[in-house]
Amino acid sequence: MTTSKKPSELKSHIGYRLRAVSNAVSHSFAKKLIPSEVTVAEWVILREMYGKSETISSSIIAELTGLTRGAVSKLVDRLVNKDLIIRTGSTIDRRYHQIQLSIKAKELLPALAAIADENDQTFFSPLSEEEQKTLMNILTKLSESHQLNTAPIR
Repeated sequence: MTTSKKPSELKSHIGYRLRAVSNAVSHSFAKKLIPSEVTVAEWVILREMYGKSETISSSIIAELTGLTRGAVSKLVDRLVNKDLIIRTGSTIDRRYHQIQLSIKAKELLPALAAIADENDQTFFSPLSEEEQKTLMNILTKLSESHQLNTAPIR
């Protein structure tokens, strides 16, 4: 299909602007997490677990985050090594593991959530409170419309 119409400018695409903002917010958050030695992906796993039942399976975490079981397994391994998750095996099936937040993680999570809140507040401060609510409503509407139910950590 040939058209004489000039191609649109890259920066005229909403998706381009969304990605630029998303990358900047995520990068800023990642830098602020460095002292805690927790990555953004690990934060998402921990935050998804926080407030849920005492134990949860890795497969449920994979469903919640949209990550593969293999990726979740690697993240869980890292979190176990950091003493942030406790993993227990099943006596019936060696392939099945339950995981739970350690006391260290439960104590750390409020501080990490405060970092996330502060990061958002700083980044989105050029917008009025009303504009921030409008942006959140628009993004929520798009997420729901396209059934985007997994954590955006890829």
